[in-house]
Amino acid sequence: MELQINNQKIHLAQSEVSIQLLLDLHWSTPQKGIAVAVNAQVIAKADWETYLLSEADDILIITATQGG
Repeated sequence: MELQINNQKIHLAQSEVSIQLLLDLHWSTPQKGIAVAVNAQVIAKADWETYLLSEADDILIITATQGG
């Protein structure tokens, strides 16, 4: 499966991947304070375990920052 994450293409051997699995495998920063959108639609964190990604999905992962 080929996906695009934050404008970078990645290839996965798995054919069924949830958002949570993708984050567990390919996201090195803590998952607290992030938001995920798939094809410009924000996905609630409660749905990450069950939301299955599809071939060519465009995923945007945003990390909250603190500052003034």
